[in-house]
Amino acid sequence: MHPQHQPRWPKLRWGWSSSGLDLFVLALAIAAFVAGFFAQGAGTSVGVYWKWEQLQATVRDALFRRSDKLLPPDASSRPEIPISISVSVTASYDPSALLSDLQSADIASPETMGGITMQLHEVPRSQQLAGFEHEYQYPNNCGPATLAIVMRYWGWQGTQATIAQVLKPQMRDKNVRWDELVYYVLTHAGWLDALFRVGGDIGTLERFVSHGFPVIIETGYELDVGWVGHYLVVSGYDRDAGVFTVQDVTGGPDREVSYEKTVSLWEQFNRLYIIVFPAEKRIEVLRILGDDEQLDGNRYRALRRARADTDVDAENAFAWFAYGSNLNYFNRYSEAAAVFDQAREIGLPWRMLFYQFGPYIAYFNVGRYQDVIDLATETLQARPALEESYVWRGWARYMLGDTAGARADFRAALGVNPNFPDALMALRTLGE
Repeated sequence: MHPQHQPRWPKLRWGWSSSGLDLFVLALAIAAFVAGFFAQGAGTSVGVYWKWEQLQATVRDALFRRSDKLLPPDASSRPEIPISISVSVTASYDPSALLSDLQSADIASPETMGGITMQLHEVPRSQQLAGFEHEYQYPNNCGPATLAIVMRYWGWQGTQATIAQVLKPQMRDKNVRWDELVYYVLTHAGWLDALFRVGGDIGTLERFVSHGFPVIIETGYELDVGWVGHYLVVSGYDRDAGVFTVQDVTGGPDREVSYEKTVSLWEQFNRLYIIVFPAEKRIEVLRILGDDEQLDGNRYRALRRARADTDVDAENAFAWFAYGSNLNYFNRYSEAAAVFDQAREIGLPWRMLFYQFGPYIAYFNVGRYQDVIDLATETLQARPALEESYVWRGWARYMLGDTAGARADFRAALGVNPNFPDALMALRTLGE
């Protein structure tokens, strides 16, 4: 028997009444949603669609968004959990999250390559890579556009539309995750390889660029609509000037961004980075990674770095969030849940769960299903094209005995992304 809980429904910014303002907003909402449905039809121009999406966003902000911050934790759901730093580095790693590294473990050392070793040259004080064919992103298409730039650097023929057809067939889908980008390289460009790591630093970027490898990083980004997540390609650096050169599918090619600003924005996504490279260069890439070659060790160092960042600035919500994400990796969900509570209490951008899902993972694994539902509902009311939030809310509903609600959420996820494997698997689990 599943426990029953009364949902804590988020309140609207205002209640409905017969006032002219409310009726006007209601009419505008209906018009925006209907228009958005038709605007996604074949032949609709990107510009027209983008205008309609902006209209829908304005209406949803008026109806549902109560704050510029993510929903804070409910005091009643915050058990006191001690937060520590000790951790084993023998975590169980789920290979379904990223299939390259463990599958390739048997070729990850020079000994298995006939004893071939590679000498890495000294990192120069500046380096600029060339040969990038720039492409500005379509709406909600930062990930595919950024990946396309790097893949073309290595000789791939295609555009952001080629990638989006697989990873996000519908333009309204708000985000493509880092693991989806790596998955695309591994399954649709057989002569290219890709891997990710977290906890990078300035030296990481300099080393890869100086050896000819552009680096995709995931960062925070400020637009006129506020904070969003964004991918950048680091393609050059000048240590004396303290600037990186980045390829930015929103801001333009060859932008210069200071080291300080880059790190500040990068830490908002656990300093995550992706390397795309020809398969024959894998040993070289692993040598550049050095101590971060092994995933568990990389995560352990990232965990310690994030914990240290919270000591330096206890009000840094992004540092707490990164700390929680790394605790999740080691299956330390109780501590991670407490850490995510701390980050939410300090204040996170309201779009945070568009891109990173650590709170869902931690809360679900400690049985805080209603918290998952509340966070996902708040996020989906603001922007309904987020398949990950539907799936996490669906599983939380399932755990509370609401199988019909779970099934509806899994179907809604497929309405956003018909190729989303998590939703397909969830429906198969329920017998569909």
